[in-house]
Amino acid sequence: MNYYELLFTTLTTKDYQQDLLIAALGEIGFDTFEEVDLGFKAYIPVDDFDQQQVDDALYPYQEMFTFSYEVNLIPQKNWNEVWESNFEPTKIGDQVFVRATFHEAKPEFPYEIVIDPKMAFGTGHHQTTAMMMALMLENDFEGKKVLDMGCGTGILAILASKLGAVDLTAIDYDPVCYESTIENAALNNINNITALCGSKEAIPNDKYDIILANINRNILLDQMERYVQVLKPGGEIYFSGFYDSPDLEIITDEARKYNLKYITHKKDKEWVAAKFVL
Repeated sequence: MNYYELLFTTLTTKDYQQDLLIAALGEIGFDTFEEVDLGFKAYIPVDDFDQQQVDDALYPYQEMFTFSYEVNLIPQKNWNEVWESNFEPTKIGDQVFVRATFHEAKPEFPYEIVIDPKMAFGTGHHQTTAMMMALMLENDFEGKKVLDMGCGTGILAILASKLGAVDLTAIDYDPVCYESTIENAALNNINNITALCGSKEAIPNDKYDIILANINRNILLDQMERYVQVLKPGGEIYFSGFYDSPDLEIITDEARKYNLKYITHKKDKEWVAAKFVL
């Protein structure tokens, strides 16, 4: 799958302004973002790119602050080189160390995860992934059945397995993410993750103790009813991929319709990860 890369120059020291652009792009299908000097890069599959949608999404911010961007075609064969040249190991507190195969191991960490990201989203660098992992470390996964929606590289499912989950299903609509999850599970010697390619229609008619969903606000709102259908009473849902304001209130209001109770959330800059219980 080929991707378009939008290279943004924001010329701002205010993180929230850049985050506003990222959030707007996330709502129209951009699924991977990378910070660079003076801006960021945003990626979207070629088949999902619509210039008019981009113009409409960015229009409200043109008078708020100055930014510009250029569009580049990134063939699949070059994508791995892009990631490998930029992917540095990351830590979640003193508990989790995330690295690629070409990085040195750190056995002093209780949980080490090996990720070869390729084109899949989820290396622990983005605030949403890091906060989801931090929430997971604070909760009990021992013996649990887990569903990971929008699994990307499979990093959250892999951590859940290392935390003691016994049966995991990881789903992503992107075939590259599906393949990446299988490969990364093998790299980590994890054999209890079933990877599926699809969206909410791919969710098995089963019951889960915990659901992980790090996607974006609009998809979470669209899929929430299906999540609740497969969540056990007393089960937990961890949501991320959205902003503190107004997204958290919107997500919480929608969750209330399905008897999901807000428990807590983490915030990093304007990004949020939140826990709900049925």
